Amino acid sequence: MDKKIGFIGCGNMGSAMLGGILESGKCKPGDIMISCKTKASLDAKAEQFGVQATLDNKKVAEFSEILFLAVKPQFYEEVIAEVKDSVKKGAIIISMAPGKTLAWLSEQFGGNVKVIRTMPNAPSMVGAGMMGMCAGDLVTEDDLALVRDICGGFSETEVVAEHLMDVVTAVSGSSPAYVFMFIEAMADAAVAGGMPRAQAYRFAAQAVLGSAKMVLDTGKHPGELKDMVCSPAGTTIQAVRVLEERGMRSSVIEAVMKCLDISRQM
Repeated sequence: MDKKIGFIGCGNMGSAMLGGILESGKCKPGDIMISCKTKASLDAKAEQFGVQATLDNKKVAEFSEILFLAVKPQFYEEVIAEVKDSVKKGAIIISMAPGKTLAWLSEQFGGNVKVIRTMPNAPSMVGAGMMGMCAGDLVTEDDLALVRDICGGFSETEVVAEHLMDVVTAVSGSSPAYVFMFIEAMADAAVAGGMPRAQAYRFAAQAVLGSAKMVLDTGKHPGELKDMVCSPAGTTIQAVRVLEERGMRSSVIEAVMKCLDISRQM
């Protein structure tokens, strides 16, 4: 790939995405430029990834044919105002901010720009991410295919209607935190039962990983898979009974809906 890629911001998510792109071989380090807020962070990332690096966001914008805005949502307006006049004609701008619509992004850049709105998630750090994306009117099918190919280095991708992007945030972008809490709770119970903590984390995490793989690989309804584990008069159905009694599913639904509400207000 001969496209020049830029990252304005290179924190945890930006670094995960950058690392996945490089590891996949989809882009050479010399064809990537990053910017960071501090020189210490910039130097560390430049050494880690071997890419071009600068403290000047405008230089990244001037360099890039595909520009990732990997800063926190509250800094988007400030950063866009800084770089909008430096963006190359025809460049693809990729947003990762919840709540920032395609219309808002286009307006901030002064219109006539190719904008793709995305929502990655934390498992991108280990090449197992899930990313939803939607594209502005000026983005061609080839543009979208190119971005999906690039992002395929660290994540599965799926194109959704823009009105579903806040749902993507709630069910995918934020949900690793819910899953981590579930793993931690199961491990705590295992420790209470006498298992060493490190071993408890391995058992709990692998169980979640394997269960997710069963859903994806078999195509079976999660309820059907749950029933397969619940033998008559067995141990599992008693655990499920307690989870139902304590409102596990209702709690998860309400948590995801709260996340969705907040995302819509951003």
